[in-house]
Amino acid sequence: MSTAHTHLSYNDYAAGGYASNVAQAARGLLAALFAVKPRAEEQAMEEQRHNDSTYLSRMADDYEHIAPNLSAELRFMASRG
Repeated sequence: MSTAHTHLSYNDYAAGGYASNVAQAARGLLAALFAVKPRAEEQAMEEQRHNDSTYLSRMADDYEHIAPNLSAELRFMASRG
């Protein structure tokens, strides 16, 4: 019983030659030219996260004298974003 055994390495598949290098450079150039800008949704989410953090911090200030442990937990949650 014999088995076919090949000795191929990563370099055998990675070496594509000149055309492959030019295509890779062109893809990199196009990716840089048409880079995606942050969407309005992502900016809105970031603003909402900031508002939530501010709300939790203010709530922690309200509970500081009544329940200091709760206040500490709220500040921790606000710091986590």
